[in-house]
Amino acid sequence: MSGSRGQELVKSSTEFESSDVRDLGGSLLRVRGLTARFETRYGPVHAVNGVDFDAYRGETLAVVGESGSGKSVSMLSIMGLLPSPPAVISGSAVFDGEELIGMPQQRLRELRGREISMIFQDPMSSLNPVHTVGAQVAEVLEIHGMANGQTAKRKAVELLDRVGIPDSKRRADDYPHQFSGGMRQRVMIAMALAAGPKLLIADEPTTALDVTIQAQIINLVRDLRQDFDMAVIWITHDLGVVAELADRIVVMYAGGIVESGTVNEIYGATKHPYTAGLLRSIPSLSGVVPEVLDEIPGSPPDMSARFVGCPFAPRCPHAHDESHTQRPSLEQVGSTHFVACWHWKELSSTNVHIDRLRERQQRSSVVVEPLLSVRGLKTHFPIRSGLFGRTKGTVRAVDGVDLDVSRGQTLGLVGESGCGKSTLGRTVLRLEQPTEGTMSFSGVDLASLAGSELRQMRRRIQMIFQDPYASMNPGMKVSDVIAEPMRIHRTGTDREIRDKVTALLERVGLQARSADRYPYEFSGGQRQRIVIARALSLDPELIVCDEPVSALDVSVQAQIINLLSDLQRDLGVSYIFIAHDLAVVRHLSHNVSVMYLGKIVERAPRDDLYSRPLHPYTEALLKAVPEATIDRPRSRASIIQGDLPSPANPPPGCHFNTRCPRAVSGLCDTEEPSLRELEPSHWVACHFAEELQTALSTRGSEGSSSETYSKQANNRDTTRKGDNE
Repeated sequence: MSGSRGQELVKSSTEFESSDVRDLGGSLLRVRGLTARFETRYGPVHAVNGVDFDAYRGETLAVVGESGSGKSVSMLSIMGLLPSPPAVISGSAVFDGEELIGMPQQRLRELRGREISMIFQDPMSSLNPVHTVGAQVAEVLEIHGMANGQTAKRKAVELLDRVGIPDSKRRADDYPHQFSGGMRQRVMIAMALAAGPKLLIADEPTTALDVTIQAQIINLVRDLRQDFDMAVIWITHDLGVVAELADRIVVMYAGGIVESGTVNEIYGATKHPYTAGLLRSIPSLSGVVPEVLDEIPGSPPDMSARFVGCPFAPRCPHAHDESHTQRPSLEQVGSTHFVACWHWKELSSTNVHIDRLRERQQRSSVVVEPLLSVRGLKTHFPIRSGLFGRTKGTVRAVDGVDLDVSRGQTLGLVGESGCGKSTLGRTVLRLEQPTEGTMSFSGVDLASLAGSELRQMRRRIQMIFQDPYASMNPGMKVSDVIAEPMRIHRTGTDREIRDKVTALLERVGLQARSADRYPYEFSGGQRQRIVIARALSLDPELIVCDEPVSALDVSVQAQIINLLSDLQRDLGVSYIFIAHDLAVVRHLSHNVSVMYLGKIVERAPRDDLYSRPLHPYTEALLKAVPEATIDRPRSRASIIQGDLPSPANPPPGCHFNTRCPRAVSGLCDTEEPSLRELEPSHWVACHFAEELQTALSTRGSEGSSSETYSKQANNRDTTRKGDNE
């Protein structure tokens, strides 16, 4: 690629907007027989086993599969980013006429960043914390000889502006830690695009982001693909994101491709049971809520072993004898549709799994005795100039929250990162000291407990943390991890504790012999089962679940969700389920509360909230959730723009007014709305909740609910201005 191509890509926003047509060209990247093996002291690990695929000019190719399926290793092998040894790479990867496998390192370094760029999952670990973001973007231009000095800095600012960094000229002088997760990801995209690559590889770039920020990044990449006329390879396990972004899909399992095709072919005419299982295991925002979420049983295979038959056979309900003795090869079943399965013709003629899912009945939401009642809860943190310096301000993490948790039921607590969900959960456990308010648990005020009384109460309330590995002592065996709470509270003899540990392991779906292993020897899903067993060890009445499935593959996520549901049914335990994934919350919860900047903006029974969201924030969160369907178009105007404001300096009036597309000047930015009960058990804090309520009721007779809402809101604004005059 010539230097002029990269320079031309640093344009103004106006120039980019004029380019909205892309032409799919021929194959830009042609991969054949790609293998990647790691030589370890325990023997070889066969991470990638003979992968074939093409990436075409101007398209987005999604590579999906569970963790360990070989997605990232395949791309790192192509990029020449795996050290050898221990990696042994073979096969062919021809990029724009040049063979990448075995290419001299000097030429690879010239291609990387200039013609092939990569965005990694964790931007904070990819950015240099001691250099400004502007300098890091400019460095890419300087390394590839495309600009230097002030010219590089100016173009870096233009790139930051192009990827949506507000006030880019000023923010270019900030450091990575001064940016939010979504903004850091935008910086990484700017760096990846600085030299104007022909191919962009994105490795799980939205996995750790809120659905609102994720939607912004998806739209950004979609626009940039068109503007830069490049191909995109998007690595993910989220089939909802794939449905919104991709042109074609490659499904990987155990280091090989099991199915590939267009989005319509994969979502509309799935041929492989693994792909079908991934699609079925995703919770939905609509339709009947099943008692049990369909899941793929078992775990991916050990990649240190060679497969004789189909690697998916041990987990496949349709496996026959030949599935265990002969490995199927990719077979063309459509114009662009390929599948590696002995029984794809049989599966094509049946929808038994989908039919069974639809027959399950939705659980009822009954009013039962409250277990926890929170009123006016506030948790504030002072901002000090130094360790013992004067107070400079206050972070209002939780700022006047009311909520109830019923016995044997689940309260879903949703909102973006930084809204106060986790702090609220930690305050309920008294891991944070409440500033104000009451927390009544079975008639006892948690806020007033101290000493031995608080310690005894903690036996009845436990917590499951987001990162199971970080919440376990890596030097302790699993048996000791689970037994530790029982030993601290002296709940039995050593023999009784050992017996209970065995019973708990089996209860959460792990074998008893797992007790003698260490946390690092388990997968992410298995570690989550271990911390669930630990939380159950004291027979609690309430468990606070803080994002317990956010980092898991969809197949493992379904297993953990079903486990939590089974435990609630069998043990009667209550949950506060904290998450930003509204589809998961819908499946597990009986009631849902939506938080924004430390406050509850809407709370209601699950079915009411999902079918009739009466707050613009809730409505926008629901619209931002990617769904694994090709039948749901998304309006880009519905996506929340910008980041969550700082809880140390929340906007005046309604805190959501700075991001709300329906905010009215002179009202929303000056008067804070109170939380009101508009319908039975449905509480909303919005000045115009009645208008949205009416709009939902009149949908179909007066156009869309959004149009009706806008007309009524404008009328109300006009009336208000007239009154003021």
